Amino acid sequence: MNLSSQLHETAKASANKPAYYFLDKVTTYAELDGAITRFASGLEKLGVKKGDHIALLLGNSPHFVISLYGALRLGATVIPINPIYTADEIGYILTNGDVKTVIALDLAIPLAEEMHTHLPKVEHYVFCETGLSDFEQTNLENLPVFSKMKSFTSVVASGDVSFQDPKLDDDEVALILYTSGTTGKPKGAMLTHKNLYSNAKDVGDYLKMNNNDRVITALPMFHVFCLTVALNAPLLSGATMLIVPKFSPKEVFRLTKEYKATVFAGVPTMYNFLFQYHEGNPEDLQTFRLCISGGASMPVALLKNFEKKFNVIVSEGYGLSEASPVTCFNPLDRPRKPGSIGTSILNVQNKIVNELGEKAPAGEVGELIVQGPNVMKGYYKMPEETHASIRNGWLYTGDLARTDEEGYFYIVDRKKDLIIVGGYNVYPREVEEVFYNHPDIVEVAVLGVPDPNQGEAVKSYVVSKNPNLTENQLLEYCKEHLAKYKIPSSVEFLDELPKNTTGKILRRALKSQIKQKVNQ
Repeated sequence: MNLSSQLHETAKASANKPAYYFLDKVTTYAELDGAITRFASGLEKLGVKKGDHIALLLGNSPHFVISLYGALRLGATVIPINPIYTADEIGYILTNGDVKTVIALDLAIPLAEEMHTHLPKVEHYVFCETGLSDFEQTNLENLPVFSKMKSFTSVVASGDVSFQDPKLDDDEVALILYTSGTTGKPKGAMLTHKNLYSNAKDVGDYLKMNNNDRVITALPMFHVFCLTVALNAPLLSGATMLIVPKFSPKEVFRLTKEYKATVFAGVPTMYNFLFQYHEGNPEDLQTFRLCISGGASMPVALLKNFEKKFNVIVSEGYGLSEASPVTCFNPLDRPRKPGSIGTSILNVQNKIVNELGEKAPAGEVGELIVQGPNVMKGYYKMPEETHASIRNGWLYTGDLARTDEEGYFYIVDRKKDLIIVGGYNVYPREVEEVFYNHPDIVEVAVLGVPDPNQGEAVKSYVVSKNPNLTENQLLEYCKEHLAKYKIPSSVEFLDELPKNTTGKILRRALKSQIKQKVNQ
């Protein structure tokens, strides 16, 4: 069984059951399944084949759901990409990921025109109509990329509902998720049909998700947290999604009150905004039976304040892209422990090991490793990195953790130097690479600093050979090369950065210097 075939079975059994609401318009499972089949058929008629790589540059919308499941039904491999990435970031993923078809909002037409000459492997651009694009049809016909362009509507319309999907093996790659690496270049985690299906089913079962649930889908669909917990798991369970195009506290409160939502999944930043929303009425969230937090550790004070104000329980979990992503969750049938990521979910085993790979006793800090049907196949075209991450069937997460006597896991520290901005991972090296491409920068170090709204923010410390270079100039430069959440909140100029005897910049020493300066 896989995600697409299971959805097809649900549509046959519950044809008129609402699959989702979007902008207050309802779509049934039968309607969704039909659109998915026609889209898969339409792609095939374009020449897209089983195994081809398809990139999605889409926000939260029916377009994303239909494109994802339509591509999977055809047997293609899907590569979701954050649509706010810059041309440089998108171009790297499209090239490294050997993408042949791009599905994007029509707002991205100028970006396609700018990039298409550098992307000879891309054969088709399918644009989803928003009605917000400035481009008229006559303008499009004059663009060199026009010959490769199709509209989403036309692809669906050309499809045949009698389309027969090919046989899909469990170990075939269904999704490639690009996750930032310490080398500064994103790595593509290959997730198979078995990985995605097993994690969505196990998460749904663990959270007791059912066809009476109405799930707020406000997390970005291109992010693996949303993909599994707020999209795939609900659809596997026959639940109804309440799709939020872009997170806003006002919309979450409105949808919850109007449609009696039962499940909300978000990162700590979202919970903070909901808690701080002055017009939020606690009674509006009374239908929630479950609130899920992930993506970053939630401050215990926020967790307790949110629960007290809205009279709900927030359950924290843990996951990573390489594990599809969920490995741990706080149990629903036992007391939730604030600060803990919970226990291993169904069919997944978590373990803490020391430097020798031996299991660490309760209370001892070691590396968290994971084993289960959710663990990725490997990194795309990166065999050495794959071998380093997966050893003897165990995925080494790089996160330091411990367990208590009852088997609850606690993350002690994140991967070295990782910065989490509003639930999104930012690796310093990736930002530093951008600075090093600036002609006036000699050295740079990027650190995470506390931020009351996003949890953490990016801050850069630079050594420049140009005394007239300003902070604003560097920030404007970053806007051209980095997604918004990766852009530093501030830049501080220093005469030199701390280094070891080999000349390596020492971030930890820099952190200590900054801390000492603050305490003086």
